[in-house]
Amino acid sequence: MREPEDVPEGEDYKKNLNPDSLEVIEKAMLEPSLAKAAPGSRWQFERLGYFFADPKDSKPGAPVFNRTVTLKDTWAKIEQKGPAA
Repeated sequence: MREPEDVPEGEDYKKNLNPDSLEVIEKAMLEPSLAKAAPGSRWQFERLGYFFADPKDSKPGAPVFNRTVTLKDTWAKIEQKGPAA
């Protein structure tokens, strides 16, 4: 895996970013109390990962959450293997 800043001189670091890394979910359903999430606060969303309320883009009643860590989905791997012998 390359570091975003690991580019030849004169080239843009954005070239190394994953084009699928931004996913906007406009009509996501969350616990109502999250509407009051303080910018910079950290949360765990079940089965998804750890998130923090974006300090720049979050607004009262319209928080923006950025995922910082994903969770392993070991159950999906077990289901892919099929029934035990």
